[in-house]
Amino acid sequence: MRDGLSPNGTMSTGSGSTGTALSTLFHPRQLSDFWRDRQLSKMIENQLEKERDQLALWVPVALGFGIACWFNLANSAWWLAFISLCGGLCLIAVMTGRDRRAARALFWFALLAATGCALIWLRSGSVAAPVLERPLVTTFNAEIERIEPLLARDMVRLTLRTGDNPELPPRVRVNVPLENAVPALQDGALIQLRARLMPPAMPALPGAYDFSERAWFQGLGATGQALGEITILRPADPVFALSRYRQMLSAHVQSQMSGAAGAIGATLATGDRGAIDEADAEAMRRSGLAHLLSISGLHVTAVVGAVYLLILKTLALSPPLALRFRLPIVAAAGAALAAVAYTLMTGAQVPTIRACVAALLVLVALIMGRSAITLRMVAAGALFVLVFWPESLVGPSFQLSFAAVTAIIALHEHPRIKALVMLREESLLRRAGRFILALFLTGLVVEIALMPIALYHFHKAGLYGALANIIAIPLTTFVIMPLEALALVLDSIGLGAPIWWLCEQALSSLIALAHFVSSRPGAVTMLPTMKVIAFALVLLGGLWLCLWRERWRYWGLAPVLVGTLMIATTRAPDIYITGDGRHVAIRNESGELAMLRSRSGDFIRDMIRENAGVEGESQALEDWPGADCNGDSCLATVRAGGRDWRLLATRSGHYIPALSLSAACRRADIVVSDRRLPESCQPRWLKVDRNLLSQVGGMTIDLENQQISTTLGWTGRHIWTRYRSDDGDAKNAGVKRANQ
Repeated sequence: MRDGLSPNGTMSTGSGSTGTALSTLFHPRQLSDFWRDRQLSKMIENQLEKERDQLALWVPVALGFGIACWFNLANSAWWLAFISLCGGLCLIAVMTGRDRRAARALFWFALLAATGCALIWLRSGSVAAPVLERPLVTTFNAEIERIEPLLARDMVRLTLRTGDNPELPPRVRVNVPLENAVPALQDGALIQLRARLMPPAMPALPGAYDFSERAWFQGLGATGQALGEITILRPADPVFALSRYRQMLSAHVQSQMSGAAGAIGATLATGDRGAIDEADAEAMRRSGLAHLLSISGLHVTAVVGAVYLLILKTLALSPPLALRFRLPIVAAAGAALAAVAYTLMTGAQVPTIRACVAALLVLVALIMGRSAITLRMVAAGALFVLVFWPESLVGPSFQLSFAAVTAIIALHEHPRIKALVMLREESLLRRAGRFILALFLTGLVVEIALMPIALYHFHKAGLYGALANIIAIPLTTFVIMPLEALALVLDSIGLGAPIWWLCEQALSSLIALAHFVSSRPGAVTMLPTMKVIAFALVLLGGLWLCLWRERWRYWGLAPVLVGTLMIATTRAPDIYITGDGRHVAIRNESGELAMLRSRSGDFIRDMIRENAGVEGESQALEDWPGADCNGDSCLATVRAGGRDWRLLATRSGHYIPALSLSAACRRADIVVSDRRLPESCQPRWLKVDRNLLSQVGGMTIDLENQQISTTLGWTGRHIWTRYRSDDGDAKNAGVKRANQ
């Protein structure tokens, strides 16, 4: 043609050949076409299409991802950058094609992640309250907001509102010795007391428990100890003092069953764990049975199931009622009321509220005729908690409970497990065998799912929990809790004593089982503080395994294996220094731990041992081979990285002549002190004194790799941290390069 264009849209060339018209080289959404031409993109699109019913399960995961990023970034500039990045991903998803499921999934994941980051940011500001700046002893008036008996520690814990007192934060927590805890201490009472108060404690070591974070979201500005007697200025209103009824019920249960059985029985009835002896609590933890002491899904499920069946079967005995009313709805309503009442009676803690919400969702599903126990129910419960308490994501309670429930449901949705537990015509022996096998597999999967979480937060995990729970869970669910409920009912007519005796024997058997399992060799594995990235990889892989159904779910094994390898190869630091500089510990390659101060206290010793991954008792540093100690200081030699490191640590407040101190510093590689050291103290590698610790917090030192980890690096500068700022780089101010 004369215009050079052929009818089919190609452009004529001078040689008579044809080429592609320029107008057809580019198509709308060419980026989308680019991705469609890739096999991986096609495969992902096909997989997402097959898994379309599972996509909703990732809604709380995306929200939680944004919350976790907020905690780890710990800087407002980084938070804005993260939200902007999520906004950019949303824009890319829209541009690449709204008709593609992968683009829509990316859009919603990024949007929810940004929402999670903004939500926890808003939450941290909304709960902001003044925090005590320094310790003080004062007398003040306050109203009791909450009372928590800790009978095993001979004290009662009070959460107080101080009102308009300008010298104190609006909410404080005080421990009261048991001899000063008069019966009139009830919710709503106005009291006057003298107490020693201090700011909420920050983590003493990297990876240790951060109470200051928890206190911030609870609105606690100070904690302390009551001194002397407490004066009641105004008694509590007995009508609304719910804690009084809880205490009365707890005391009644403990009066009917003695010792450890009564303490655990009171825990199951009221959630009051204060009377449990530390030895029994530790045995429950080491045996993998500690979940029985936390009122959560198992207990709420037992109550709801028992009430539901009791109402349903009782009303079904009446033909007029059975024909006139939908009894499952009536039974579900009664079970819902029982769940709410049990939640309130046990203190309405976040884990119990979480379990109550899940139970209510199950009851609603039963009323609607839908499948009740599904991963969508778990996702809905997690979403509810994250929206109202986003800070709970980083706590062990949220992670342990949802990991356990998710693993259980994912296991029982597998076709082979469904076939295993399916009802069929068979002998009683075979049915019991299948039940025990299913229970063992469930316990094993739960132990595997919970182990990385327990190791991350508590640095130890039980190995025999799957076997112990085969006995403990049925014993608690079908024997102990029904017997305790029946005994409480029969007490109204004075006939509960025989049932209480049976319940006590069952609880004693549970405690004996915990002690037996916990005392077995290898019952507990302990590891030092693990890296956050390793923990994140294991969680990501676990979620990928549980939330998908197709074969690509097994891709999740890759990050699980990588994370597990990182955890297993983590080298424990050689030196541990608490944030106040008073406590120093040295760990050798054989796992032995030596403490600078022999009178460190059980809490400090246990905290350092857990972070070091050491199960045995620590020894005094003066007994350490090669250590030279006196009343003021210790000089120890640590072998690591193919060389000897000399550590000098002070352990008294006595005056040390400047010349002697300077000479000792020059002979040491590392100097640690809880006092401010003079400029003349110049060790060969690292000087850790009050000045440095006030800027970075406690620290651990890996001498082999010459790496220093600080609590500031672990927590970041969040609004609840109180690290002192300095114009210079704190780390560089205290560290010199080691002489090779």
